[in-house]
Amino acid sequence: MKSINGIQFADMVQMGAHHLFQNADYVDALNVFPVPDGDTGTNMNLSMTSGAKETAAHTHDHIGKTAQALSKGLLMGARGNSGVILSQLFRGFGKSIEQLDVLNAKQFADALNYGVETAYKAVMKPVEGTILTVAKDSARKAVEVSEDVDDIRELMEAIVDEAKKSLDRTPDLLPVLKEVGVVDSGGQGLVFVYEGFLASLKGEALPSKTVGSSMDDLVSAEHHMNVQGFMDTADIEFGFCTEFMVRFEEGKKSFDETAFRNDLSEYGDSLLVISDDEIAKIHIHSETPGEVLTYGQQYGDLIKIKIENMRQQHTEIVGEGYSTGAATKKTEVHPYAIVTVAMGTGVSELLKSLGASAVIEGGQTMNPSTEDIVKAVQAVGAERVLILPNNKNIVMAAEQAAEILGIEAAVVPTKTIPQGMAAILAFNPQATVEENKNNMTEAYAHVKTGQVTFAVRDTSIDGVEIKKDDFMALAEGKIVLSKPSLKEVTTSLIKSLMDEESEIVTVIYGEDVSAEDANEFAAFIEEHYKDIEVEVYNGKQPLYPYILSVE
Repeated sequence: MKSINGIQFADMVQMGAHHLFQNADYVDALNVFPVPDGDTGTNMNLSMTSGAKETAAHTHDHIGKTAQALSKGLLMGARGNSGVILSQLFRGFGKSIEQLDVLNAKQFADALNYGVETAYKAVMKPVEGTILTVAKDSARKAVEVSEDVDDIRELMEAIVDEAKKSLDRTPDLLPVLKEVGVVDSGGQGLVFVYEGFLASLKGEALPSKTVGSSMDDLVSAEHHMNVQGFMDTADIEFGFCTEFMVRFEEGKKSFDETAFRNDLSEYGDSLLVISDDEIAKIHIHSETPGEVLTYGQQYGDLIKIKIENMRQQHTEIVGEGYSTGAATKKTEVHPYAIVTVAMGTGVSELLKSLGASAVIEGGQTMNPSTEDIVKAVQAVGAERVLILPNNKNIVMAAEQAAEILGIEAAVVPTKTIPQGMAAILAFNPQATVEENKNNMTEAYAHVKTGQVTFAVRDTSIDGVEIKKDDFMALAEGKIVLSKPSLKEVTTSLIKSLMDEESEIVTVIYGEDVSAEDANEFAAFIEEHYKDIEVEVYNGKQPLYPYILSVE
């Protein structure tokens, strides 16, 4: 096979997307941090699926045109840093071959290499030992092999082989991977894509579906029809679509699927449970996803969690207004808008009260795509916009959205909710977009963020021994403590954040924390730090009992 056309490339894309889809749960499980929001596999899967759909809809014999369709689909569907990097890899790939009818081995190798160069330029501070390294090493091998090999199948075999070897080397380049004992999750996702490419070229079948992927089919059949079936958003009794996987462990409660299903049915509706000897995957609509997750932990390790607000999904489908969503239809054009991202209706209301024009539902468990952000901005109808991601894994998607909006737009690269709050307060409607970006960025730099969540597995990071199900304290994104007691972890965290210049502490408590407990914590702060002003808000956020801001 000395060349491929657009139709053959489209099949490679479909096979690559399908193979990644089948293994997305495994990629999620490789996330290093033991927090309940590891979603690299989910993000890459949704990004690649978007690219595959656009490719299928615009397949040409002309490979350049087919590659452009893939590039467009990936660009709009890109979620999370891994998804954005994947989109940049194939953006460069597509750009380099846009004039070609067919692609030979040498051109294929050069296109992969150009894609790597494009991706590296898109990342402000590239880190080796990640998907970038796997892409770079395999592209270099492709260029080297293409000097002597003109069979594209043979070339792709070399690419896959080198990608796997590079993936195995990632722990040597990124110490935290070696410390935890895993390879890079994004790099693994790219290997799955390339394996799909090779299977397509060789006419081989991919492995059969797993427990995780068959659940996705059932969810598509039940959940999404369920959301659209409501006549009114207010009719949705159980508002949060909750999906997670339990990896069974010895010493934990013995799993009986019938009993498990009966117990979970008390927490909501649209319950789906699929299991084998090692894993169970669960889908349920519930008002209390935190309680559902706590129940699941009795049986083993939670390795994947996704929580979506169905009330927002419904309003986006039927075009209704929704106070915390971003899909409200407006005709009025505003001179300025602030669009931000958050999980939890209370957090969304808080951000809007500070001045946010729209809050996209998302964050820890579901990163919005580039297209989600674009649509949110367009729904607001503004001449100028500032986008606040409030999550380090959303910054790159936000920057892609800003580039293609066609209006004055800038990203204030906030990585936490407290940073977002401080940035919004520094907004000046009389200033230019660039002036606001600089001022808001400077404002949030003076804010320290603390977060409390729970560990999804045993591990050790930065010298902190972490036990599954313990509460973890994160100061400025770094795990500093892991203990069974929520009270002990939270009080220790606030002590680590305070210094002589601290004046204001904001406590945002989650859906699993009572107002009494939150106020007791606030009283503790006031007692130990006499001159500190303490503000308490019910954020109703899942997974994170407390989010703390210290200014």
